Amino acid sequence: MGLKTNTALHLKNLRIGVILSSGGARGVFAHTGFLQALEQLNIEVVALAGCSAGALVGGIYASGTSIEKWSSVLADTQPRDYWRPDSKLRFLWNLIVKKGRGYTGFSEADSAINFIRKQLSAETFAECRIPFYSLAMNLSCSKKTFFADGELAPRIMASAAIPLLYRPVEINGELFSDGATLDLAPTDAICCKHKLDILIVHHVAIHCQGQAGLQHVISQPWTILQILFLKLYSEKPWYLIDKPVNETYCQCGCGALVLVLKPDLPELGWPMRGDGLTVQRSAREQGVLMLEKLMEKWGKNSAPPSKTGSMSSD
Repeated sequence: MGLKTNTALHLKNLRIGVILSSGGARGVFAHTGFLQALEQLNIEVVALAGCSAGALVGGIYASGTSIEKWSSVLADTQPRDYWRPDSKLRFLWNLIVKKGRGYTGFSEADSAINFIRKQLSAETFAECRIPFYSLAMNLSCSKKTFFADGELAPRIMASAAIPLLYRPVEINGELFSDGATLDLAPTDAICCKHKLDILIVHHVAIHCQGQAGLQHVISQPWTILQILFLKLYSEKPWYLIDKPVNETYCQCGCGALVLVLKPDLPELGWPMRGDGLTVQRSAREQGVLMLEKLMEKWGKNSAPPSKTGSMSSD
């Protein structure tokens, strides 16, 4: 019996949720590859949540669009499909004449919302084939908002509206922007709500710290954006360690195993400066290898470790 089949048998009767982290353009390709890995291993997902890039990919997948169809669209996507920055004249007018008053981002979000809407197979959260949540920051109160109902496209974009790059998204009279400003991966969105046995976190946000991290940031295109990312990603989430795989447990006490996968991926600048397909392929391959290795470690006929059992990192 092949390892792929063993993997499916190990997880067949378990309730598995997936969290897709923020991660910019790189995250879009990386999460697409990871979802391909889950399908390759026949791993069924019962709930899904995402932030920023993770909300984009997760929302499209949860809506019912096949991952292969989305992958084909992504391969042909151009920056103009989702990124419409202001003209130089308008930018200078707002910067010099208006002194920046009321100027909230280089690009409107409508083009990106329309792009997302075209990729969806459901219009609302309620119509999704998998329960889905997207995380955004409510600018009115600087608090996390988990979207779980209403129209999908604007709420996905609200989670992905990177400050400076995009103007905030207005929903029901309130303004929302990138959820990564508050939480890189919203583990609390689904874990205890869906009685999960395993919560898989696919974490692809770049973690840069110290002098070396700063020098790297300064050398990249769109340095002002990279500095913002440096601030967003400066603190490690509670679940992250300096290893590609970590097994821990839900902090809320439900006992769910939290399985954190942190693949080693090439960088991809904004907007999609680099080889996104290489990122996607690498994320898929690493996802399969990481999960297969865990299944092998747990043993042919054993279940994943319970909270009262062993816990390990690899």
